[in-house]
Amino acid sequence: MPTPSQTQPELMEFYRRQIVLGLRDFTCCCGFGKVVVGSSGGIDSALALALAVEALGPENVIAVTLPSRFSSMGSVRDSVALCRNLGIKLFEHPIRDLVATYEQGFNAAFGEPLRGLALENMQARARGTVLMEYANQFGALLLTTGNKSEISVGYCTLYGDTNGGLGPIGDLYKTEVFALSRHINETAGRELIPEAIIDKPPSAELAPDQKDSDSLPPYPVLDAILKTLIEGERLHAGERDEVKAAWDELTGTKDGEALIARVRQMIWKSEFKRRQSAPILYLRQPPFGSGQPLPIAAEYGHIRVM
Repeated sequence: MPTPSQTQPELMEFYRRQIVLGLRDFTCCCGFGKVVVGSSGGIDSALALALAVEALGPENVIAVTLPSRFSSMGSVRDSVALCRNLGIKLFEHPIRDLVATYEQGFNAAFGEPLRGLALENMQARARGTVLMEYANQFGALLLTTGNKSEISVGYCTLYGDTNGGLGPIGDLYKTEVFALSRHINETAGRELIPEAIIDKPPSAELAPDQKDSDSLPPYPVLDAILKTLIEGERLHAGERDEVKAAWDELTGTKDGEALIARVRQMIWKSEFKRRQSAPILYLRQPPFGSGQPLPIAAEYGHIRVM
C-alpha cells in the first residue's frame, strides 16, 4: 500500500510496479500467453498497452483499433503512433457497417430508429464483441481499460468497454492515469505514449464532438470528490490535504453541494455495473467489489456512500 511519505513520482512508480507485477502474475496463473487491448487513441487504452508491454513484452501484446463513423482520424493516427512506439502489432477493424446493420435491424423490428444513449452504447458493445471474438479465436486475454473515476460513477457500457478478463488500471483515478502516463515517458526518456494522446480532451467518441466533460465534471474536481467519498482517511497525508482543500471549496457553495450529491448518487446507482465487470488490480484497500460491496439496489439518496 502507498505510504504517507511518498512523493508523487515515487507513488507513480509504486503503482507502475504493482500493475506490471499484477498483470504478469494474473496472465501466467490463468494460462494466457498474450493479451489484447482495444486501442481507442485515448489515454486509458494507451496506458494499459504501455503497462502490458512492460509486463509481458511487445510480442505478447496485441492492439485493435475499432473506428466508428464518429471516430476522428486523429484517434486512429494516435493509435498507430502509440503502437509503433511500443513495438506492438495493431489491427484495424472498423465497426461502421456492423453498427449500421444493428440500426437497420432495430428499426425494422421496433419501428423507430436507434438513437441517443442506445446508439452510443451499441457502438461500445460492437467493439466489445469484436474484441472478445479476437480473444476467443486466438487465445488471448482481453484487458479492459476503464479507470477508477469512470468505474465509480458508471461512465462505462455493460457488455461493451467493460468486456474482458482483467482491468489493469481500474484502481487508478483519471488524474492518476495522466500522471502515470507522464511518469512512464519521463522514465523512458522518450515518448512511449504520444503527447498528442496525453494532451487531447478525453472522449468516448460515441457521438459527434463528444467529450467526457459533457457528462462529467472536470476530472480534477470529480476525483477530489471521489477520493473523499471512497478513500477518505485512507489517503496519504499530502493527497489528503490537497483533496480536503478542493472539498472545502465545493461544500462552501450551493452548486458544489449539489455536485457532491450528484456524484454520490452516481456511485450508488452504478454498483450493478461494477458487480458484472472484470476484476481489477487493486493498488489500495479495496473499496468496491468483493472487498467492500455496496447494495446493488438501495435508496441511495438517503444513505451516505462511505
